Amino acid sequence: MFKLKVADAKLLRDMIASISILVDEGTFKLDQEGLKLRAMDPSRVAMIDFEWSKTVFEEYECTAPTKMCINITELLKLLKRATKDEIVELSLDEKTARLQVRITGKYERNFTMPTLEASEEEVPTPKLTFNVKAKATTDGLSRAIEDAQLVSDHVRLEADPEKLVFTAAGDLMGATITIQKGSDTLLDLEVKEPSKATFSLSYLTEIIKSASATSDIATLEFSSDMPVKLDFPQPKEGRLVFYLAPRIETE
Repeated sequence: MFKLKVADAKLLRDMIASISILVDEGTFKLDQEGLKLRAMDPSRVAMIDFEWSKTVFEEYECTAPTKMCINITELLKLLKRATKDEIVELSLDEKTARLQVRITGKYERNFTMPTLEASEEEVPTPKLTFNVKAKATTDGLSRAIEDAQLVSDHVRLEADPEKLVFTAAGDLMGATITIQKGSDTLLDLEVKEPSKATFSLSYLTEIIKSASATSDIATLEFSSDMPVKLDFPQPKEGRLVFYLAPRIETE
């Protein structure tokens, strides 16, 4: 048996929206401690590592470890019908293998949706060593990414001990956005070795835009020509982490 209750529908909606930017279907692992999902997007360029402890929920019950695969896109459509202060309850009907979605507020709505065959693929956590660790506001990162997107579809991240630099170059225009350590945007910066790597702006834009609804702060970690790790701190033992592979360019 599985059942959870969230008093703030927006909290759940924002998290599911963050997951939906990478995967249309997701397999959640459920146990007595909470739920988690680790998955790669279809192109295997990006990965999400999500976990919510049972302490996040008003009520949480899971009698036995199980896997539940659902259509993330369809669930998000239902959650978008709920307003911020409404209560959302999810439960799994094991007899029919359907997910029950109950939304209560000024009136009550009950939806059901099918579960899908759970993926057996185990996505391991990347074992990476990073030379740069930058703590920044998600609002400031969003602005920098949007500036870069005006001129190109990819951006180069560079860091030295004093600053984080976003560089974008298109056929006609270029852009350089410099954020100094200690500024209102770049709260902290640790650099073991100056590094640079290039990433797809379409992925970065969607990741930061969606995750900013769940956290005001993000931690970026990267090394030269290696994946970037984007960690968005969550309350009550939650985790929302993305990994994005670099775009390898020849000089």
